[in-house]
Amino acid sequence: MQGMTTQRYDVAIVGGGIVGLASALALTERWPRCSVVLVEKETQLARHQSGHNSGVIHAGIYYKPGSYKAQLCVEGVRLMKAFCEANSVPYQNCGKVIVAATADELPRLEMLYDRGTANGVPGLRMLAAAEVREIEPHARAVRALHSPQTAIVDYRAVAAAMGAQLEQRGVHIFSGAAVRAIARQGDGLGLDTSRGPVHARNLVNCAGLYADTVARLMGVQPEVRIIPFRGEYYTLRPERALVRGLVYPVPDPEFPFLGVHFTRRISGEIEAGPNAVLAFAREGYRMATISVGEMLGVLRYRGFWKMAAKYWRTGSYEMYRSLSKHAFVRALQRLVPAVRAEDLAPGGAGVRAQAVTRDGALVDDFTITATANAIHVLNAPSPAATASLAIGKHIAALAGQSFSLV
Repeated sequence: MQGMTTQRYDVAIVGGGIVGLASALALTERWPRCSVVLVEKETQLARHQSGHNSGVIHAGIYYKPGSYKAQLCVEGVRLMKAFCEANSVPYQNCGKVIVAATADELPRLEMLYDRGTANGVPGLRMLAAAEVREIEPHARAVRALHSPQTAIVDYRAVAAAMGAQLEQRGVHIFSGAAVRAIARQGDGLGLDTSRGPVHARNLVNCAGLYADTVARLMGVQPEVRIIPFRGEYYTLRPERALVRGLVYPVPDPEFPFLGVHFTRRISGEIEAGPNAVLAFAREGYRMATISVGEMLGVLRYRGFWKMAAKYWRTGSYEMYRSLSKHAFVRALQRLVPAVRAEDLAPGGAGVRAQAVTRDGALVDDFTITATANAIHVLNAPSPAATASLAIGKHIAALAGQSFSLV
């Protein structure tokens, strides 16, 4: 990490998560002479969404063919695995089964197979109940979808490797610098940060949980607002080795969350979760963490109330399951009946930056928009980490159209 700067840059990237890092890599690969500063409010990279996710390299099964998610995830898998191999970051192709616990889930499971096949996901196959038990002996399923190329990795290690590459390329990583204001200065931009000013001709907004806030600092009025949802995990006690790889439920197509599931981490630990509860702060990793100002912003937003009217039953159940370990266990037992409450220890939590429209719709696809001198990544939920290198290339292509880079 480097200190204060007075240099004028071609591009300032706001946000030191994995999408911001990947964007810096793509820009400096395409324009080696381009001067780039990455402005991060924390003292370390990948402190929020990138460092609190489940560590899965998603194969691209869930996403509507032709969507940003479908295109960028499938390309991103290839790029991510190649990056890990080139930079000695370990990953494992542990595989995933998506299980239909009841017959009424079979049409949705077939839809996932069709989507994954259309997206070019390799090796997908439908499994009968007996075949599921060969892969995951403790899982319960009428049928399941097997994705052998779904993998796991430590995205903090990926981010560290990206940061090291960027410093080798001369990118200035300006950490501990929260952006407080952005003003137009001639043909460029002046960023007022907590560590001093930054001057750049162009800006890429990869601020994650604060992406809409950074856009508004530039005078942009985005069509969405970030609503934070906390995902809470338990960890399976090591002596209860009930899962070999990844065991997921068939998701609700109306809700852009995958439901509680079992995830093997690259460390060997097995996580159970996450749920999806409204967080009372954008960095509300605990229920007791409350930001009055941020919550007032949520409550004043018309889209929040429209979303609440549509999803109040689901939201109420998620909150109940957050407060009741037994309810959490019952949800997990639909996948692995042998799991018991005493098998689970409290784990960590992450916060998802979910973009919500004024009409209360939960934005499912990636949302990346260009304005004068800027590109804004306004919605980049899962599988953004998987797709990050592909997203970076997409942003570099947009920069080629919007910015004057040489």
